[in-house]
Amino acid sequence: MSTTFIHGGTVICPTGSQQLDVLVDGGTIAALLTPGSTALGADLAADADVTIDATGKYVIPGGVDGHTHMEMPFGGTFASDTFETGTRAAAHGGTTTIVDFVVQNPGMRVQDTVARWHDKARGNCAIDYGFHQIIGGVDDESLKGMAELVSEGITSFKLFMAYPGVFYSTDGQILRAMQEAADLGALLMMHAENGIAIDVLVEQALAQGHTSPYYHGTSRPWQLEEEATHRAIMLADLTKAPLYVVHVSAKQALAQIAEARGRDQNVFAETCPQYLYLSLEEQLGAPGFEGAKWVCSTPLRARAEGHQDELWRYIRTGDVASVATDHCPFCMTDQKEMGIGDFSKIPNGIGSVEHRMDLMFQGVVEGKISKESWVDICCTNPARTFGMYPRKGTISPGADADIVVYDPNGHTSIGIDKTHHMNLDYSAYEGFEIDGHVDTVLSRGRVIVDDNTYLGSRGHGEFVKRGLAQNLI
Repeated sequence: MSTTFIHGGTVICPTGSQQLDVLVDGGTIAALLTPGSTALGADLAADADVTIDATGKYVIPGGVDGHTHMEMPFGGTFASDTFETGTRAAAHGGTTTIVDFVVQNPGMRVQDTVARWHDKARGNCAIDYGFHQIIGGVDDESLKGMAELVSEGITSFKLFMAYPGVFYSTDGQILRAMQEAADLGALLMMHAENGIAIDVLVEQALAQGHTSPYYHGTSRPWQLEEEATHRAIMLADLTKAPLYVVHVSAKQALAQIAEARGRDQNVFAETCPQYLYLSLEEQLGAPGFEGAKWVCSTPLRARAEGHQDELWRYIRTGDVASVATDHCPFCMTDQKEMGIGDFSKIPNGIGSVEHRMDLMFQGVVEGKISKESWVDICCTNPARTFGMYPRKGTISPGADADIVVYDPNGHTSIGIDKTHHMNLDYSAYEGFEIDGHVDTVLSRGRVIVDDNTYLGSRGHGEFVKRGLAQNLI
């Protein structure tokens, strides 16, 4: 077993920050020591196999991205990142664990779909990974399969109120799945948009000749996100199922979640960097077909309506449990271009897995959140929510040595010709300048990125068998 000694840095956790040295033994954190401590009776800096000078830098847990879609089939194509390329990009950005979505379509056995995703990921990932299960067809067999999956460490299940004819579940199906989740103690995840009403608005927009990407946003208005979120909350309240609402983009939907949390209901919100930084007017409304780069669902919201500022505020109040990416990249060439002349045929998704930690740190720089909150929403709370704490999401003895040395005085320029490792022919954040930099990334004690150089390897990442959510009331 090799040892690594990280010295001179400031360890950040959700409850505070302290200058501490970190000793790693093999794949786990062995000890935290005050600088200059001789508690272990040795000159650790001299005796360790690897020493990392973190003076003036932050030492934080590796990021946990609880929402990715590697190789996801959608709209007649597949997400452009494989488990190999996507996890390598994640590593460059300081994320050391992802939780990806297994896709079950109606008529398929959930157990068979899980086996297919294991085959995709096994031996290909640069970092550790877990799975959620999408249930696209709620029936007796898939409900029975939920218990089997929980025993295998897949403890969260996603349903859709959107995409009729593809993933859509009726209220009755949602009720049954929530009842089963409640019995198992599993987390029920929800894509909360009123898909039936959205399809009518899409049809009307196209009939009026509104075919550009901008109308993807206007045909999915915030009212239909708020309504679906409220409906999901009421069904969860009835069944007592823990509810996690994914990719919340509308301030009104978050207000519904905050109100439910105020009643001590186990409801958790996830938002994504795109909803904090990008907008309907500036990105989806870009000239010509350019806005297709930013087509995702839920859609980007109008900046003039104040959604972005309110989402930051809800992060500060603790009503946002985590910031994930919903990483589902599609290239413009041959993929997004499928929707030229019909916005409804544009594959939905944005690539962000490489930039989440940096984008959220920029929120620290700009005074929107504290550095402790940054670590909480990007690392610790996702690990708790998805049953991986304290193995993941913390700098503490016994935890996996997933560690990021982050330089708050560094700089990162985002762009396709700059720091770009995703399998994507554009950057959704082209031209963004970040006042911080990921210097060194360790995954289970192994340095996999150092000074922009990738030192990891395909197959290093292991499947994480997850427990139940650890932050329920």
